[in-house]
Amino acid sequence: MCVRTALYSVYTAAMTSFAFARSEADGWSAIAKALAMDLALPPLPEGVTRLGFLYATDNVADDFATLVTFLRQTTGIEHWVGSIGMGICWGHQGAGGEAFGRPAAAVLIADMPTDSFSVLPLLGESVNEVPDDLLGWMANATPPFGIVHGDPMNAAVTGLIEQLSLAMENATLEVPGFLVGGLTSSRGAHYQLAEDVLGGGLSGVLFAPDVEVATGLTQGCAPVGPAHRDTDCMDNVIMTLNGESALNVFKDDIGELLARDMNRVAGYIHAAFPVEGSDTGDYVVRNLVGVDPERGWLGVGGDVQTGDWVLFVRRDPASAEEDLKRMVNNLVGRLPGPAKGGLYFSCVARGPSLFGAEGREMEIVQEALDDVPIVGFFGQGEISNNRLYGYTGVLALFL
Repeated sequence: MCVRTALYSVYTAAMTSFAFARSEADGWSAIAKALAMDLALPPLPEGVTRLGFLYATDNVADDFATLVTFLRQTTGIEHWVGSIGMGICWGHQGAGGEAFGRPAAAVLIADMPTDSFSVLPLLGESVNEVPDDLLGWMANATPPFGIVHGDPMNAAVTGLIEQLSLAMENATLEVPGFLVGGLTSSRGAHYQLAEDVLGGGLSGVLFAPDVEVATGLTQGCAPVGPAHRDTDCMDNVIMTLNGESALNVFKDDIGELLARDMNRVAGYIHAAFPVEGSDTGDYVVRNLVGVDPERGWLGVGGDVQTGDWVLFVRRDPASAEEDLKRMVNNLVGRLPGPAKGGLYFSCVARGPSLFGAEGREMEIVQEALDDVPIVGFFGQGEISNNRLYGYTGVLALFL
């Protein structure tokens, strides 16, 4: 079974506390009032600033800006980040939940040391769009970590993620910044939240080194064979692996039973491309989109290059559940201290579509975290360690 877990942390004596609320009321107005009532925030101590994370289903997308305005006015919290999603998720006090296809929203409020974070406004094409005041803060704070949300309709987002991580680079250690998050999913407008409601690019929040964070990545897969070298390909078509017919190598890996009926492979077996230089064995999973039985070629959902390493992986509910449990337990076991709050970013193809029941994925996450409050959403891509993934779950825990 594959376990893909990364631990990022910066040790600090700073104290951070979290408040949680969620609502599945009928309509944005009822949701907003329920969230504001449940938060019941105490007065802020000196030297502390509040940051709100807000995730809402696309059922309330048209009123997302109004929901944000209401929460800002009633809570007094100035700084907000978040996203719309086709589904949202939450966990608190040992219970996990999800909401798809109906109005819902979840909020996590973090009380953090003043100047320990800065909201990243929308970047549409280049990191050169970062405003001067944020550049000044970055130069002084040297933020090593960030939570970002991207628009899947903007082809520049993948490049923006890479550019931003390099702009955050620790010059002394020559280590790029570490970004996690997700791409907005919606049947309508793909709204993000970074102080204001916006869309079309990449936005989020960056954290100074005195904010301690640990992250984990689960891909929910099990390899069905060894890695193979791509020895001939064109665009997204793999022609040969290890100098042999790609289809023959594929059939050998999946076994005779599946090879007899290739229709059973769709959605079950995927191609995976190991991430070069990864010390945790990460790989990027891509769909198999076609088979040419006469030529022995395989088509995958993304361009390939001669020399790439390719392996085939199995994704099913049992594999996904096992991998998620291992990731969360591994991450919790490696924490230098108790987690206080967290964010979870999952793929719209996971959730009930993969785990069989709405809420099951978050139940698994929360089983290992007990009373740690978690909020997040289901997106069209997940970001971990500055790379864009699909079909994954990304967990970020604040300590």
